Parts: sequence; C-alpha cells; structure tokens
Amino acid sequence: MNGVYILQSTKNKRYYIGSTNNIEKRLKQHNAGYVFATKSMRPLVLALFQECDVLSDARKLERKIKNFKRKDFIEKMIRDRKIITGP
Repeated sequence: MNGVYILQSTKNKRYYIGSTNNIEKRLKQHNAGYVFATKSMRPLVLALFQECDVLSDARKLERKIKNFKRKDFIEKMIRDRKIITGP
C-alpha cells in the first residue's frame, strides 16, 4: 500500500513525514531505531496515513508537505484526517 504518513513522537511531540509502500513495516523500522532521522524521537505513533496510487505520487506529496514546514499546518491535516497540499 503506497502512501504518505505522518508520525508523532510520544516523547517530544515532534512530527516526521515520510512515504512508503508498506506502512506497517516502515513504522516498525522507525520504532526499532533503524531510521536515523527518528531514532531519538522513539516511540512514534502513526498520526496520519494517506494512500496514493503509486509510490512516485506519494514521494511528490511528501516533498510538498515537507516544504510547508509549519507545525500548525501538519496539525490541521491530522485533525481533519486528510493530507492537503496547500495552506
């Protein structure tokens, strides 16, 4: 299942945005410490996942979201349970 995901650290409440073709496996990798960017943020919970048709679309959407770099924008997506591409 291809898609974009937002993880939240239960330790420091920070967010991580990524894309994957297997969300269950990827979440386990994050929480096991295999991902350098999130190793210090563990444990992480899945805050939002949005499926995409192909992985390349998920990667493009991931880049768009990361370009916003606004916590309030990310929190709005989580509240609305939908990934949007503009403020």
